[in-house]
Amino acid sequence: MHRDENSHAGPPRAGVVGWPVSHSRSPLLHGYWLEKYHIAGSYDLLPIEPEVFDAEFRALAKRGFAGCNVTVPHKERALAACDIVDDNARRIGAVNTVVIDADGRFSGSNSDGFGFMENLRLSAPHWRADAGPALLIGAGGAARAILAALCDAGTPEIRIANRSRENAEKLAADIGGPVRVYEWAARAQACVDVNLLVNSSVLGMQGKASLDLALDLLPVAALVNDIVYTPLQTDLLRAAAARGNPVVDGLGMLLHQARPGFAAWFGTEPEVDDALRVRILADIDAAGQ
Repeated sequence: MHRDENSHAGPPRAGVVGWPVSHSRSPLLHGYWLEKYHIAGSYDLLPIEPEVFDAEFRALAKRGFAGCNVTVPHKERALAACDIVDDNARRIGAVNTVVIDADGRFSGSNSDGFGFMENLRLSAPHWRADAGPALLIGAGGAARAILAALCDAGTPEIRIANRSRENAEKLAADIGGPVRVYEWAARAQACVDVNLLVNSSVLGMQGKASLDLALDLLPVAALVNDIVYTPLQTDLLRAAAARGNPVVDGLGMLLHQARPGFAAWFGTEPEVDDALRVRILADIDAAGQ
């Protein structure tokens, strides 16, 4: 089945699907790259209500879209609605990047793990995933992608601490690998001998409860990353930096996860540079979040 003959007429189009989606910074991010690389294309907000998701999502092909990003609450629905889903997205159980080919086939992938690893690789080039255990705080959607990425990178042991042990156990079972689940009350003890500490939960985010994690047993050489970026410097990162730990903020994960989609839709591999960070941070400050 071939797409409508006019479906690819004009500059390439992409966007972000979600509900609500007005808060998304993806248009600002991709708009920066379109401007930087002088690409005649567009990236739009695509609000789709859950009740009509399947029909509206598939209609993007007829509307001439080269693909889209997918955000909450549609990541799992997008996986089911795509014609092709790569192994990584299927293992994570969610799609956040979709490419629509000339025949109208939807191919889904998940770039969150890529964004996470690229953020660490470029922000802390000395760090190696296989150099020691990692402690992952949280067991939500982001944790699934991060756990899969750490497993694939050769992390010898991955400890998970989550307020709901049941959710942590499910995450460990779904993704597999060298995973050990800790009780939430033992999260400080789980810091012993780790090479990496990651907060993938919303704890510490503006308007949310504090993470409340004692770092006394954390090796000073351990890399500390918080995927929260509002605020950019969370209490966890400030406390870690104050005791001498190398730290990486969460904004880079957001920026780097966008790269594979942009490259697929617009034909240019984009760079995450300082000017992009400045633009996104200015928008966050202007929004007060």
